[in-house]
Amino acid sequence: MPSKRSAKKIITNGDEVDEASSKRPKLVNRSSDLLRKPHHFAADAEEHGIVLRKYYPPEMSNARAQAYNHNNIPRPIEQLEAALKEKGPIRTNARVKDAVIHWFKMDLRTTDNRALWEAGQTAQKAGVPLICIYIVSPEDYEAHLTSPVRVDFMMRTLQTLRQDLADLDIPLYVETVKKRKEIPERIIDFMEEWGASHLFANIEYEVDELRRETKMVKACAERGLVMALFHDTCIVPPGALSTGAGKQYAVYSPWFRAWVAHIHANQELLTPFDPPTKNTATSREKVAVLFDCEIPDPPENKRLYEKDAKRFHSIWPAGEREAADRLDKFCEEKIGQYSKRRNFPSEAATSSISVHLASGTLSARTAVRTARDRNKTKKLDSGVEGIQSWISEVAWRDFYKHVLVHWPYICMNKPFKPEYSNIQWSYNAAHFEAWCNGCTGFPIVDAAMRQLKSIGWMHNRCRMIVASFLCKDLLLDWRMGEKFFMENLIDGDFASNNGGWGFSASVGVDPQPYFRIFNPLLQSEKFDSDGEYIRKWVPELRGIQGKAVHDPYSRGFASQAKKAGYPEPIVDHKESRDRALKAYKSGISHNEP
Repeated sequence: MPSKRSAKKIITNGDEVDEASSKRPKLVNRSSDLLRKPHHFAADAEEHGIVLRKYYPPEMSNARAQAYNHNNIPRPIEQLEAALKEKGPIRTNARVKDAVIHWFKMDLRTTDNRALWEAGQTAQKAGVPLICIYIVSPEDYEAHLTSPVRVDFMMRTLQTLRQDLADLDIPLYVETVKKRKEIPERIIDFMEEWGASHLFANIEYEVDELRRETKMVKACAERGLVMALFHDTCIVPPGALSTGAGKQYAVYSPWFRAWVAHIHANQELLTPFDPPTKNTATSREKVAVLFDCEIPDPPENKRLYEKDAKRFHSIWPAGEREAADRLDKFCEEKIGQYSKRRNFPSEAATSSISVHLASGTLSARTAVRTARDRNKTKKLDSGVEGIQSWISEVAWRDFYKHVLVHWPYICMNKPFKPEYSNIQWSYNAAHFEAWCNGCTGFPIVDAAMRQLKSIGWMHNRCRMIVASFLCKDLLLDWRMGEKFFMENLIDGDFASNNGGWGFSASVGVDPQPYFRIFNPLLQSEKFDSDGEYIRKWVPELRGIQGKAVHDPYSRGFASQAKKAGYPEPIVDHKESRDRALKAYKSGISHNEP
């Protein structure tokens, strides 16, 4: 680690996390056996790799999940707010010392990055260098199920980010910290080595990250340092919207109306933040050794094979300029027809910017503002239908993060509706393997799963189809599918992925009722009527003519499909539907904690 000299103290304020209440919730009675006891199906979750016991406790009881709902256990965001409030006096009276540091996480861009802009302003005002850091954490990648293709994308993004910052005479220091628990102390040590009194970062809303930031706020204050945190991932910060009864929204449609109204009333929420000001020549000289830092290879457990890496590099170029180009091209060429074409996987009708939103090479704020500026009006819910529709899809990302913050147990292997934890899943290993490999005998399902394995991405309509199929046709635990997606998607984002699976499995917010079950054949015929998508990703069926491609074994092409090596359907949809209805009804009728 390049070192300057040891330093102590100082602190600044920043207007962080001021949108939510700092009121302390009532703590739970820790003697309650019911709240400390694992769920009665916890062993199943552990046995099938859903709960990673290397990092996390067993699946909690339904009663413990409900304790969060009843405000008997403090939410992680509330603990962070309390820590910030407690350390407020120190932060208010702080002065800047020898450097200011910005910690990059899932905000890998120089443009429209709030914490980076705030850090740059603070450094410029004090006449000291701005230093940027990024921590590679192999254990976090493992614990968070980060896919190798996503890790590779982030490492490539760091290469472009390093150069973008160097053009501003700002260094990017990247270090691998093997033990995730050592990250806070390592960052604080780095601050002191460079005489930095201020650490700036954007808030991440997953439970691990909120708890880590709470500890860091306190640890920094104890050593005379400050951690300034900012809302940036969401356009509207979590906690800013509530129902007429003062509660958090759990249904998207009324939430979206409130979200739109809030932005219309607070137009500054869509105002972009400029890149940081260039470091002075003197400042660059002070931190010159940090410019020699190289970007490491991905950790061994997240490394792609060379041939796969080349393919993904050509499909998914990295960096914020690529993100901006992709967004601009979509808005110029496709957004007007988005609402009419977005559900057809054979058409390249979507923006494909999800990887950039997930890794932070593009802000949701920039995405929505760019689309709005192509419209005939500044209103987000009027004008061109395609633009309205696309903005509402981007808003789902905000919605799911708002849900995550208020119902944090969904980040702890629990469904939003805790009572759905009592469903008895089949855990059929052969069925799960067939689903993962795209060999179920249901062409639309298999095409989608093979697309995922080939390019690290899947069309959203197909994500719903394959998720419903896993949960309701195969009666497999939805969390197995959620995990598989995170381990393979280049755009894997916990909140969005969990929200999507919760919807399809009927266990989340704003779900389809459990008795509404996708018929994969009807979905196939409706959204891939000519079979173009199926034939692209399932080569065994390219010779099947007409509508038979949707169900070759029942439409006179059984021998041809079999000869080509395509499997027969592994389940009967009608029988599977009846089985799922019984399992769901039985599970939610049990009141076991």
